[in-house]
Amino acid sequence: MKKKLPLLSFLLLSLLSTFVSAQKQFVLKAPNGKLKVDIIIGKTLEYSVAHDGDIMLNKSPISMTLTNGQSFGVNSKLIGSSTRIINEVIDAPIYKKSKITDNCNELTLRFKDYNVIFRAYNEGIAYRFVSTSKKPFIVENEQATFNFPANKQNAYIPYVKHARNSIEEQFFNSFENPYAYIPLSEWNNKRLAFSPLVVEGVNGKKVCLAESDLLDYPGMYLYNSNGSNVLTGVFAAYPKDVKQGGHNQLQELVETREPYIAKCSGATNFPWRIIVISENDKELADNDMVYKLATPAQFTDYSWIKPGKVAWDWWNDWNLYGVDFRAGINNETYKYYIDFASKYGIEYVILDEGWAVNLQADLLQVIPEIDLKGLADYAKSKNVGLILWAGYYAFNRDMENVCKHYSEMGIKGFKVDFMDRDDQQMVDFHHRAAQMGMKYKLLMDFHGTYKPTGLQRTYPNVINFEGVYGLENMKGNLNVDQVTYDVTIPFIRQLAGPMDYTQGAMRNATKSNYRAVNNEGMSQGTRCRQLAEYIIFESPLNMLCDSPSNYMQEDECTRFIATVPTVWDATVSINGEIAKYVTIARKKGNDWYVGSMTDWNARDLDIDLSFLGDGAFKAEVFRDGINADRAARDYVKEIIDVPANKKLKIAMAPAGGYVMRIYKAN
Repeated sequence: MKKKLPLLSFLLLSLLSTFVSAQKQFVLKAPNGKLKVDIIIGKTLEYSVAHDGDIMLNKSPISMTLTNGQSFGVNSKLIGSSTRIINEVIDAPIYKKSKITDNCNELTLRFKDYNVIFRAYNEGIAYRFVSTSKKPFIVENEQATFNFPANKQNAYIPYVKHARNSIEEQFFNSFENPYAYIPLSEWNNKRLAFSPLVVEGVNGKKVCLAESDLLDYPGMYLYNSNGSNVLTGVFAAYPKDVKQGGHNQLQELVETREPYIAKCSGATNFPWRIIVISENDKELADNDMVYKLATPAQFTDYSWIKPGKVAWDWWNDWNLYGVDFRAGINNETYKYYIDFASKYGIEYVILDEGWAVNLQADLLQVIPEIDLKGLADYAKSKNVGLILWAGYYAFNRDMENVCKHYSEMGIKGFKVDFMDRDDQQMVDFHHRAAQMGMKYKLLMDFHGTYKPTGLQRTYPNVINFEGVYGLENMKGNLNVDQVTYDVTIPFIRQLAGPMDYTQGAMRNATKSNYRAVNNEGMSQGTRCRQLAEYIIFESPLNMLCDSPSNYMQEDECTRFIATVPTVWDATVSINGEIAKYVTIARKKGNDWYVGSMTDWNARDLDIDLSFLGDGAFKAEVFRDGINADRAARDYVKEIIDVPANKKLKIAMAPAGGYVMRIYKAN
């Protein structure tokens, strides 16, 4: 009599196929069976990806080369393999949803001194190398290859911001740039790009490349050297000689580098390489793979981590009016910001660059116009917290003393800026800063830095990241197309995690009347577009970029902005096309918020609100006014009944927006 296999064993065995050369080929499928990754172990380790019969990536070799002559993934002998099914729920207290379903099939391939782990989710695949050696070692380089089936495929490419003379010089960059929408074959071979990056596949599908769990290793750039269909990972080498310099002596400049990319102390989990596959664009606007693959937090007390809004000074150039004092970096100005924040229930005020003595790179030297202790006490009496801007070099050189001193003063966090690198040393800085923030109960907002890679899950006090071409570019760049960028990033950059875009402009401009103004900045697009960005853009620590004086002239919009949550219980991506339009719904408590934006084209959209469930609902609506195509500040606020069939048609002006707060009618 044949024994019946237990159901679990049968399911695990069904994940694998061993048709070629005795366990040298494996097939790992996603839970729904549509997505699969084929792995071949020969002279090299290769993988390919298919979705429902469509080839998304052809055979792509992967490996790591060590300085001791050893290689992971080259001429390696397989000594074992195992599989498991992961199906669990992740609690996410500071995220775009409070619960995340983590469901995938996993394959571990075991070799001498290392493993390779593959995971297949319904929405993408991921792989990582894991060193099992207990001895220290050095990684000379990593081979990460993404071999697309045809070089006629278009891609959305975020090149590094400035074209420089060499690839090496491009490792020093701000990780913010609009997207070049071009065929892979037209990639500029003198330019690196950063991830996430999207490539168009067949049948309307998209491939998004990203990474997760980057804790002590350089970040991955992407590069196409020869106009082919192959993208390769490029990694900044380990810094050898560095010096203080750059912006106000607050940066660290790499003068020479070592002939390797990373030093490892022993057993090491290397970052996950992620290949997201979407059947339609809207799926990219609600993807959790970067968060799911990050190392979970080892902390249980999140009670002191308070997401919220921030009244911000730099974008509006401390430009107040209707006051009886000279506005600027002084106590009177910041008390005005604090009073404004308190009036509208805004949780924080930030003191951006200027409060510390310039060119000293010493955060304990405060200019005489500022009494930080007095301001912190005043803010506390108004139920407002203060966050301090800090240049990287000044913060890193004296991190513990700075954190201890200002934590004891009552400061709630730091916005650390001008890192502008993601080599191993700089990635480690982010890790150390997050740890120090946890120790002294300080929030960390990393500006001038690379995209998020899951650190916000590992250290929930890391509450925001820049790595985005945000609204600050509206102050000094006349040629930027921010409108198209706004409806592109929800599908690409935001897949990596939250972004400190810094929206909220009350001066709004059409295409014809926009101009770059430093001290009275304006946005491209309508007022309702700015409101919609508070819903569409993920940002647990969310700035109000404009002047408190302007906000108090626009009380209706300001009260809406101030009350929009910054973390959510649920997210639904309703519709969207990259670079054209997007609509996202998010829930907090009993209320749903819906935001929609369009490109430079006026657009009518049919919105499906069936996620609301049964019952009668009303909605507080802000929509573009009839003249918003001429006067972008024109809007209408109204209360409407949500149709019983939960279908709603909305209209947006060119570069427009639409927002709703939906609540039960009784």
